[in-house]
Amino acid sequence: MPRRSPADASVAVRCDDLSIARGGLRVVDGATFRLGTGRALAVMGATGSGKSSLVALLAGADDASLGVVGGDAWVDGTPIRAKGRAGRVRAYYTGYVPQRAGSDLPARLTVGEVIGEPITSRDRRVNPRALAVRVAGLLDELELPLGAAARYPYELSSGMRQRVAIARALVLQPRVFIGDDPYANLDLEVRQTARDALRRRRDETGMAILVVTNDADAVHELDADVLVLRAGRPVAFGHGTADLLWTPDGGARLVS
Repeated sequence: MPRRSPADASVAVRCDDLSIARGGLRVVDGATFRLGTGRALAVMGATGSGKSSLVALLAGADDASLGVVGGDAWVDGTPIRAKGRAGRVRAYYTGYVPQRAGSDLPARLTVGEVIGEPITSRDRRVNPRALAVRVAGLLDELELPLGAAARYPYELSSGMRQRVAIARALVLQPRVFIGDDPYANLDLEVRQTARDALRRRRDETGMAILVVTNDADAVHELDADVLVLRAGRPVAFGHGTADLLWTPDGGARLVS
């Protein structure tokens, strides 16, 4: 069995001096933080600061260009370097909404099939009726019409597709939700609905939330800690956007 990190029950994501390269170029340099169970963390920073690379690696995204070049990290107690069964278990307990998730939904699957695919890809013997009930519950929670289950993604608006992507990430009832700008293309009212869905799971099941966002309102509503990246380096950490501790030189590592 893979080595597990200390304090698994209270720490959902742990990074220790983590450095990441994409295509041989270092894009994250020395990220150190803890995300507790039932807590939220927002990763903020300018375009190109390494936010997306960080969360993609932690989520176990299928991207061969990403790799760990220093330090280590654990998600739900499993080291991110773990492969095979341990990596699959980590992926099972991690709900991930990548960038452009709504735009990149499988075009040949219906919305119901898209949302249920994380289950059907693992268990072909799943009860279709039980799965349909779970999908319908997610559609209703995210204020999508139940009839959308039979439609195809290209028949929906961009905001509806984004909510489908969020529903897909939540269908396995993850312990850790990782979203790269998960509120993209959502109007203000529906954005609140999506945040409520995340907060509900955090409060009821202890799901940890890690999101990339530069939206101060989202940070406030999630009651999130904040990690700020600049050119791949952590430059600030704190609780909320008004309580950030900035490094004197813009590069020292910060620990929560």
